[in-house]
Amino acid sequence: MTKFIGTGVALITPFKEDLSIDFDALERLVEYNIENGTEYLVISGTTGESVTVTKEEKKELISFISKVNNGRVPLVLGIGGNNTANVIDEIKSTDLSTIDAILSVSPYYSKPTQEGIYQHFKAISEASPKPIILYNVPGRTSSNMLPETTIRLAKDFENIIAVKEAGNNVQQYYELLRTKPDDFLILSGDDDLALGVALAGGSGVISVIGQALPKEFSEMIRLGIAKKAKEAYDIHFKLMPITGLIFSENNPSGIKAVLDGLDISKSHVRLPLVEATDGLKHKIAEELKVLGKS
Repeated sequence: MTKFIGTGVALITPFKEDLSIDFDALERLVEYNIENGTEYLVISGTTGESVTVTKEEKKELISFISKVNNGRVPLVLGIGGNNTANVIDEIKSTDLSTIDAILSVSPYYSKPTQEGIYQHFKAISEASPKPIILYNVPGRTSSNMLPETTIRLAKDFENIIAVKEAGNNVQQYYELLRTKPDDFLILSGDDDLALGVALAGGSGVISVIGQALPKEFSEMIRLGIAKKAKEAYDIHFKLMPITGLIFSENNPSGIKAVLDGLDISKSHVRLPLVEATDGLKHKIAEELKVLGKS
C-alpha cells in the first residue's frame, strides 16, 4: 500500500489533430512525470477520456505506458462502470501483469442504493486479482458513496485498499479519516482540497494538475503528509489560480490546454468534449508565465 502514498496523476490521453492517439506526446508526458517526482501513474481514468477510447486503444495505452515506464513507478488502471458483470469481464480479460492496482468508479447513471454500491464492489473485489482503489465522484456519477459504505467495504475486503474521494466535501473527508481502518488509504480526488486532506491524515492524491506541474505538486503533498504546513501552503497558494482555471470549463480540456502551453501535448479532445475556449487558453498562458513555465 505504500506504493500509493503521495501523488498519483490521472494521465490524459493525448490526441493528434486527426484524434488518433499521440504516442510521442504520451511518452513525453510519462517521462516528464517520472523525472519530476510523481509517485504513480493512473491510466484510463476520467481525465484519460476513457469513455471515448476504444477497447483496442485501451490495450494499446496499457502496453505503451507499461513499456515506457519499465517498472519505475506503480501503475493504476481504471476499470469501472455501472454494469457490474461487464466490469468483472473486463478485469478478467485484461492483461494486468504490469498493473499494480485497479481504480474503479462507483456506479454512475443507475443511482444504486448504498447496498447496491456495496454489492457492486463486493462482486468486483471477489473477482479482482489486483488491489482495488474505490473512486467516489458524485459530481459525475449522480450518486454519492457515503463514508459508512466506503468504510464497510474497507473492513470487509482485504484487497480494497483505498478510496479516491472526489466529493469536494470537507466533512465527508473528515468522516472517512475519523472512521477508516489504520491500513486504509484516503486519497484526495479534489486538487484544491488535496493539501488539507494530507495535513488531516490523508495519504495523498490522484491529481489532474499534478501531471502538468509534477515537481511542485508532488513536493506540496509530501510536505503535507509530513505535516509541514507552512512550506506546503506556500506551494499551494502559488498553484491555486491555475488549479482553478483547469476546471473552469471541463476536464480534461483545461489540463490539455496547460500541457499544450508546456509543449508536451496538444489540446485536442474527442466529442462530446470540446477544446478550452480561446479565453481560457489565454488565462492559462498568462498563469504559466507567472509560474515561470513559459
